[in-house]
Amino acid sequence: MMNYLNQWLPNVPTTVWILAVGRLLSQVGTGFTLFYATIFFVNRVGLSAAAVGLALGLGAAVGMAGRIVGGTLADSPDWGRRKILILSSIISAFGSLILSITVNLPFFTAGSVIMGLGIGLYWPAMEASIADLAGENNRNEAYALNRLADNLGLGVGVVCGGWVINTTGAFRVLYMVDGLSYLIFGVIVYFSIHETTHPVGHPFTPRGNWRFALADGQLLIFGLVNCVLTLYIAQVQTVLPLYLTNFVHTNIRGLPSGFSASTISGLITGHILLSSLFQLPVARWLGRYPHPRSLMLSAGLWGIGFALVGFTGLNSQFPVVIAALALTTISFASIIYLPTASAFVAEMAPQSLRGTYLAINSLCWAVGYVVGAPVGGWALDQPQPVPHLFWFILTGTTLIMIPILNYLNQLPPR
Repeated sequence: MMNYLNQWLPNVPTTVWILAVGRLLSQVGTGFTLFYATIFFVNRVGLSAAAVGLALGLGAAVGMAGRIVGGTLADSPDWGRRKILILSSIISAFGSLILSITVNLPFFTAGSVIMGLGIGLYWPAMEASIADLAGENNRNEAYALNRLADNLGLGVGVVCGGWVINTTGAFRVLYMVDGLSYLIFGVIVYFSIHETTHPVGHPFTPRGNWRFALADGQLLIFGLVNCVLTLYIAQVQTVLPLYLTNFVHTNIRGLPSGFSASTISGLITGHILLSSLFQLPVARWLGRYPHPRSLMLSAGLWGIGFALVGFTGLNSQFPVVIAALALTTISFASIIYLPTASAFVAEMAPQSLRGTYLAINSLCWAVGYVVGAPVGGWALDQPQPVPHLFWFILTGTTLIMIPILNYLNQLPPR
């Protein structure tokens, strides 16, 4: 049994495992509140849906600024990855505390902004720390391990948070637990992780670092691809459930028009389980291939998955089967994409600019979500057959991504 586990477990340093455990605990706290926050603040606190959306959008905008600051300071010899991670945990915990006592819009806005800043500071420093600690040969598996920790933590948090709300209704306690999870993560970093910043090769100046990164043609080309790939994930998380509910018609008795909530829940749960079970084995298998080639495979799977989603809405005989095939394909596309994209950016970054490069990578995520959700929502608001054609249009965009990734694959490795 141990030999079997050793065959599949990532061969990464102990410090990477410690970071993964910290991320798992932190994501459990995030899962407590992620899907229930809007419902609570609108239905219980009495804020309008528009006001809640505006405050969350403001928090996201501050988060983008936080990514820029966090990536810059992560490369600073005076700050570094470790201090930024600890600072982000303190700020995020403070934001959770404010949200736990929110009774009006100013409190909610302040809490959202502070949380956005903390999370923005967190991502570039965290991704850079993993790249530093894992070493050149194990980065793909190290990122896969941490993505697995994210998925498991969110899953546990969502389930436990739903149970607490259904049994006690004590939503504010969940935000307190969320804040505590951030503090625990900060304590783990403080006692277990050493500073990994290496200010060599390029003298540190914030403007000079960003000028150098933004002049890197390979990074900018991949940044555009990365924004599109992140837009795909936004469609799955925010648009696909609504599409399956409102636009997929079935003649199965008991499902009058569209999938029931239990059917969608089962499909999404299966998607999460597949992503968790195969994340590490797939990462190890992909280790033998260049990162752009792995991303080409991911783009192809995204295209097939989106085409199957479109067919789900056009076929009333076996919609559940087709939707399951679509989400299975999308699961593997996501499994390949998530660790590979970060590992590719870390590979192309000079060691002393890794935080700045990964800040740009993190900004691509922010752009993908900011653009992706409104685009998908607009498509579903259009008359038939636009909601169905939208998924085939997404498939067409993957045919553009693959040649671009092939061009990056032909460039000499850094």
